[in-house]
Amino acid sequence: MQQKTYSTGRGTICYWVEPCPSSAWTLVFLPGLTADHTLFDRQIAYFSGRYSILVWDAPGHGASRPFPLDFSLDCQAQWLHDILSREEVQSFCLIGQSMGGYVAQCFLQRYPNEAGGFVAIDSAPLKRRYVTGAEIWALRHCEPIYRLYPWKALQRAAVRGCACTRQGQEVMGQMMSAYTREEYCALAGHGYRMLAQAMAADLPYEISCPALLLCGEHDRAASTRRYNKAWAKGEGLPLVWVPGAGHNSNTDNAPAVNRQIEVFMQRLSGGREH
Repeated sequence: MQQKTYSTGRGTICYWVEPCPSSAWTLVFLPGLTADHTLFDRQIAYFSGRYSILVWDAPGHGASRPFPLDFSLDCQAQWLHDILSREEVQSFCLIGQSMGGYVAQCFLQRYPNEAGGFVAIDSAPLKRRYVTGAEIWALRHCEPIYRLYPWKALQRAAVRGCACTRQGQEVMGQMMSAYTREEYCALAGHGYRMLAQAMAADLPYEISCPALLLCGEHDRAASTRRYNKAWAKGEGLPLVWVPGAGHNSNTDNAPAVNRQIEVFMQRLSGGREH
């Protein structure tokens, strides 16, 4: 894949592209909080040569550092839109894991008729009615709790909380090793605060395109499983439980997730194989 950069005026975002001239569709992969683009390595390998691909390191993550932690989810949606416009991406599906799914929902809020599809992987709804005031308060106050943990203990807790397979835990551990304790706590704290801000804004966050919810059957991250059940029921969205997978279900059970994305994309493409 070709690495590129985009200057926001505040900091620089690194992203990677791989064109596929035979496909009209681009898969846009959006990693979760503290994760970088390598979270989707097994998806990129699977879909390479079948669809065009774009994946980024979100601001403040991975290669998109240093980056001042003063942006919002809406800022990320705008910057993503700028990158897609620069790359002349037209037909695309947003595929967001956890926080990446929230970025996708902000994108759909700001640009309601542009994305052709949305796949949420272990994410949750941004609509205010799905969360309590206490949950929003807790999101705003996560950082001090993170800072109470010794770094090694925090790393172990994060790895085990995100993945339940050895391979998934190795991927998460490798991504975490790129941060210092200070960087990780600041980034996680900022991420949760901007999530709380987006939820408290009480915007419609309507999903204006075909969508698919994927969630690991063993996802233990906060209330993700409960949120997905309510999201599917409340919005009439299809929900698939990923067997043998935790919060990073695309690394815990990549074949199952890849197949679900594949079937979803075939439907978007009118049933044609790529």
